[in-house]
Amino acid sequence: MKFFKQLMFVLALVCSMQASAQSVLGKDYTRLSQTQPTRPGNKVEVLEFFFYGCSHCYHLHPFLSAWEKKIPKDVELQYVPVIFRDNWEPMARTLYALEVLGQRDKLHDDLFKAWNVSNIDLSGESQVANFVSQRGVDRNKFAEAYNSFAVSSKVIRCSQMQESYQIRGTPTIVVDGKYTITGLQPADMIRVLNDVIDVARKERAGKH
Repeated sequence: MKFFKQLMFVLALVCSMQASAQSVLGKDYTRLSQTQPTRPGNKVEVLEFFFYGCSHCYHLHPFLSAWEKKIPKDVELQYVPVIFRDNWEPMARTLYALEVLGQRDKLHDDLFKAWNVSNIDLSGESQVANFVSQRGVDRNKFAEAYNSFAVSSKVIRCSQMQESYQIRGTPTIVVDGKYTITGLQPADMIRVLNDVIDVARKERAGKH
């Protein structure tokens, strides 16, 4: 009995150590070959490169959304749509058009479900316009934003970022223009994200 109790204690200790183990560079996350510029300010920048039609992005989405609701005050999250194919561009335009109209948060979940649950065709402007107008977005205002110079500029910028950040799959999370997290299960993505944010914090503190 005494041996059994000792064994259980050791197993519990090992499990505890594993649960609290820090993420490892080169295993859980990687460093970009070239650090990318971040927004001015003191906040740690977190970018999620994603596509609404990506099933892995869809499964990460509720975890990242829950994390975002409790996001630390010194951290900011931005969504960056990827355009691996020409027919992915409408979704990038949709994201930025909805941001312009202040409707992104309202329809973010619906767009993921449309692609991954309902299999709704959102591969063109007219299909997307129908979809968002059915959910309370003014169709004319959406079309104006969708085709605006501001949105076109953001689409060009996200394509450039996709290359400079060496994005080869989705979802990919980049922390502070330096560290990349990808290819993990959703819960592990969030665990590693928190660890890497701590790394970025310490690096920023060391600069002052």
